[in-house]
Amino acid sequence: MTDDTANPFRFPAVRSRKVTAAFDGGRLTSDGGVLLLAQAERAMGICRRLAACIADPRDPGRVIHALPDILRARVFAIACGYEDADDLDALRDDPGFRLALGKLPGSGAGLASQPTMSRWENAPTTRELAKLMAAMIDIYCASYPTSPAAVTLDIDDTCDVVHGYQQLSFWNGHHGERCFLPIHVYDTASGRPVAMLLRTGKTPSGAEAAGHIRRLVRHIRRHWPDTHLTIRGDGHYGRPEVMAFCEAYGIDYVFGLPTNAALRADPAIVAVADTCAVKRAEEQRVILRNYAETRYGAKSWKGQRRVVARIEASTLGMDIRYVVTSLTQGSAEHIYDTLYCARGQAENLIKRHKTQLASDRTSCRSANANQMRLILHTAAYWLLWRIQQEIPKSAALAVAEFATIRLRLLKVAARVIESATRIRIAFASACPDAATFKAVATNLRPAPT
Repeated sequence: MTDDTANPFRFPAVRSRKVTAAFDGGRLTSDGGVLLLAQAERAMGICRRLAACIADPRDPGRVIHALPDILRARVFAIACGYEDADDLDALRDDPGFRLALGKLPGSGAGLASQPTMSRWENAPTTRELAKLMAAMIDIYCASYPTSPAAVTLDIDDTCDVVHGYQQLSFWNGHHGERCFLPIHVYDTASGRPVAMLLRTGKTPSGAEAAGHIRRLVRHIRRHWPDTHLTIRGDGHYGRPEVMAFCEAYGIDYVFGLPTNAALRADPAIVAVADTCAVKRAEEQRVILRNYAETRYGAKSWKGQRRVVARIEASTLGMDIRYVVTSLTQGSAEHIYDTLYCARGQAENLIKRHKTQLASDRTSCRSANANQMRLILHTAAYWLLWRIQQEIPKSAALAVAEFATIRLRLLKVAARVIESATRIRIAFASACPDAATFKAVATNLRPAPT
């Protein structure tokens, strides 16, 4: 501590007693829950997997900070709410972070500094980034103890506003911003992240979207050759190239479909829409919903496909939304309300990724460095997800957002006491989530060997 911060300062008196304070408490950490992150990372092996994808040209005899430890420090800091590498300079000697990285709290070199972090964010080549993204898919598949019978993957892009002229930044007229449009893929039913790809700020073409999905499916199939896959997305991904690929490889899909004159004039849909509007008026309802389906084939399609329409008549007029799907089973209502509308949860997961883990902090000039940042923030997402899985289901935090889990389980003050033979971590006696914290730590403890 500097002399300025160690100098005492005052607070208002309490019952005629002076209250003074100073930053001289010794080995205290405000992030005691970083030890939970360390246990989760050790169980999943995320940083070890990522480090194996990056070449390390340093002389082994002069290395102070191993590459996996550098990545661990960065990922732990992101999960604890320190999204900038600059924060690592202040955390170098934090006793909680030192213990999380296997270092003694009072001796030895501190954690890697901000310049070291920034160098490694910029170090991976394009080929190494491809390996890193493949490793993230490996982590997703390994998170299941056995191959699931079926999974539904939600794919969507999101606006990532830039404040400069970074590589791949592009003006997007729909959002009215210069931005990236990174693609996010989630296993929405379980909240697992699958893949995150930084890309330019324009809507992906059918060929581009099909290429990304093809590479994703090919890699998943290496782990799960028999798992039934369903791809779900909005109208950006309901392209003929994507649907043709899915049909050729036995993958089901549910995609949004933009309206056009042919769909609006389809006799099956028009008949249900007219009936819905008349019934709403006769019963004097504010809103009435119905469903219809038809076989439709655009000129760019190889044939006709099943199209489901959600028809909503209200006092404001008629609103019809369309979905195209390869599924043959299930009613039109089930396809739209139960299957397609469930993709709204993927948008919530994207918001969690961006707002609670600051994954839109893509302020590097290099596109490769920004992609590396996206991977690191996704690794932090995985650690918080793993901690959430270990919270007892009866606890309120079992369904909490990541920001709440961070506040209640990670941002926990602790005193670190080191002696010749042991290290003791003293948490606050009045910690409101002490039982949950202890349960998570116990559940994440490695099995004895």
